Amino acid sequence: MSFLSLRSSRRQVLSATAALALSLHLLLPSTLVAKDAERIVAIGGTVTEIIYALGEGDRVVAVDTTSLYPQEATSKPNIGYVRQISAEGVLSQKPDLIIAESGAGPVDSINILKASGLSFVSIPSPPETSAIPDKIRAVGAAIGRTDKAEELAKTVETSLEAIKAKAQAASGPKKKVLFALSLANGRVMAAGSQSSADAMIRLAGGENAVATISGYKPLTDEAVIAAAPDVVLVMSGGAQHLTAEKAFELPALAATPAGRNKAFLTMDGLYLLGLGPRAADAARDLNALLYPEAQ
Repeated sequence: MSFLSLRSSRRQVLSATAALALSLHLLLPSTLVAKDAERIVAIGGTVTEIIYALGEGDRVVAVDTTSLYPQEATSKPNIGYVRQISAEGVLSQKPDLIIAESGAGPVDSINILKASGLSFVSIPSPPETSAIPDKIRAVGAAIGRTDKAEELAKTVETSLEAIKAKAQAASGPKKKVLFALSLANGRVMAAGSQSSADAMIRLAGGENAVATISGYKPLTDEAVIAAAPDVVLVMSGGAQHLTAEKAFELPALAATPAGRNKAFLTMDGLYLLGLGPRAADAARDLNALLYPEAQ
């Protein structure tokens, strides 16, 4: 099949998908204003968590696979992974409001949802803890609960300032932390600056061992050794769960201070990296793990 034929076939598939989405939309109730929306599809674990924290979880009719907190959210119909959602799956839930974290995808699915005529709100998710209160306010505005959101945002803001002050007041050198997302072909996929892991490490009073890189990137053995982390931090659970045994089997990691001391920490992924209402608690827990002697 030629390249032009492939492109033509892809356009036909997308056209059919869009047609199905629009036909489904004709069966949906009229779009309501945010405060009256009773059927919300939440795309993104942090968005879902915020909606529940605002006491509006009963309005959520479907979530994505990253929506693991609170536990009640996991009983809702699932529309797929946040970056690989199905537009048809979302529309089949007959929502009157769709709220998605920025970065949700794929682009074709998001475009179909935006073209459906339904209320669609994208929530900015910059990788900074200082942006959490405004994220809460944005979700609150989207669901028509600005008063509740403002109250929660101020509470979270106070908690964030408290853990930040505690970390800044600590004496002694900061622990150098290497957040390892996964292992790929014998290389560590690590979190540099401009990542939620970096933001949480700093909030907890640690130092990102690879802050000179940006985003998530695989490290060479030389880069791992040069980073000289005191601690390796990973997410717990999941198919790609990285264990201490697997991590320190790598000669480069084994040669670091973390490897020599078997300093290996695990935390729940959404709790640690979600940058939501529980971020201050997660940072406090990470601080306690990094500096047990200071507690």
